[in-house]
Amino acid sequence: MLDLSYETPKPKVIAGAKHDWELVIGMEVHAQVSSRAKLFSGASTEFGAEPNANVSFVDAAMPGMLPVINAFCVEQAVRTGLGLKAQINLVSAFDRKNYFYPDNPQGYQISQLYHPIVGEGEILVDMGPGVARLVRVERIHIEQDAGKSIHDMDPNMSFMDFNRTGVPLMEIVSRPDIRGPEEAAAYMAKLRQILRYLGTCDGNMQNGNLRADVNVSVCRVGQYEKYQETQDFAHLGTRCEIKNMNSMRFIQQAIDYEAKRQIAILEAGGKVDQETRLYDPDKGETRSMRSKEEAQDYRYFPDPDLLPLEIEQAWVDEIAAALPELPDEKKARFVKDFGLSEYDAGVLTAEAENAAFFEKVAEGRDGKLAANWVINELFGRLKKEDHDITESPIAPEMLGKIVGLISKGDISGKIAKDVFEIAYTSGRDPEEIVETEGMRQVTDTGAIEAAVDEVIAANPAQVEKAKQNPKLAGWFVGQVMKATGGKANPAAVNQMVSEKLGL
Repeated sequence: MLDLSYETPKPKVIAGAKHDWELVIGMEVHAQVSSRAKLFSGASTEFGAEPNANVSFVDAAMPGMLPVINAFCVEQAVRTGLGLKAQINLVSAFDRKNYFYPDNPQGYQISQLYHPIVGEGEILVDMGPGVARLVRVERIHIEQDAGKSIHDMDPNMSFMDFNRTGVPLMEIVSRPDIRGPEEAAAYMAKLRQILRYLGTCDGNMQNGNLRADVNVSVCRVGQYEKYQETQDFAHLGTRCEIKNMNSMRFIQQAIDYEAKRQIAILEAGGKVDQETRLYDPDKGETRSMRSKEEAQDYRYFPDPDLLPLEIEQAWVDEIAAALPELPDEKKARFVKDFGLSEYDAGVLTAEAENAAFFEKVAEGRDGKLAANWVINELFGRLKKEDHDITESPIAPEMLGKIVGLISKGDISGKIAKDVFEIAYTSGRDPEEIVETEGMRQVTDTGAIEAAVDEVIAANPAQVEKAKQNPKLAGWFVGQVMKATGGKANPAAVNQMVSEKLGL
């Protein structure tokens, strides 16, 4: 938990024609495990391979082929559970979830319904400085993905690509603790951040490596509190599931539309049907896909080909000891050790690579100044060029040298921007640039005094105006800086101008 003071945001209230309503949202996030091999076979998980190039006999459900658990995927699931402060179950088991569809050669999916590998955990979702929502995680189980149906290659036939068949997934199921569209997107973003820090999922939503089924219901104001008291889901209203959401923006849009749709039905005296829906981003609406299945519809039963999964506490402890510093802890440390604002610390810890870059820049230097240069100068430039930190042409050690030169008074902030530009575009060392280009700041009081005297002597009328209006002293400072090519120490110039003008 962050060592910072947080308040819980108020739930989003939607005004209907007759009543006020509250949103209740739970999410089932499917995260592809970062693993080179599939969950029950040695086939590759490489994205973008030729159709059906990464398919083993097990994936294709050939007769007599038996699944063999990928131990690394189990380790990744445990690591994820530990990262979410969740209970790790030392004994778990696999079940068969039966459904028949062309993208599923086996006719069933191997999953974990009754005995998941990870139990209850939590995620602190940042909603702004000093505001956060604690979302409980109910469980994490591991399962295999299905293949992909392709319907647009032939007007009369569908084609199947089984490359994704058997790809390892973690299904991360939240409690219905999310209370608005923005919170849902923030929850997804925070979960993605944690997974990427842990290295258990790359979080690539465009490729489908991270996607969410969003369960949405609405209830009258006050009913959610009754649910918290009784744990009776009847107080939360009938939920509809929006499948396969892979965009933060679309998640918000889909929830907003779905909530209004359900409210309109209820206020008209109707009944919301429990169903699975899809979101159409072009039309900005959800549409019915099928009635919502329950567990009994899938005829779950223990998979006879896989023994219960038993792991040792010593192994779990070993994984826990090797966990990296996670975003919340890193953010709190940046605030404490570098004196950063919560906002700046959040920006710098958004990605693990960004945080590591900043720490190298700030090592042994002014943390606030380093943060300012990383966030405003570097991140701004990279964003303008549509690059990320891994593509930065300037190394953290080089940017650190610029920060150091400023702190020592060797260059001013204005000169530093010129040094940054040269280093960024040429790769030259900042200290070498300052020396060879004659950019070192003038700190010699004698030289500064001479420049100030010259400007004052050349502008007697302006001197009289400045004595009447001290704010005009800034004009003299500007002229001195111009005369010295911007190399004079600004603080020294300000002080000397004030002294010379008797201000």
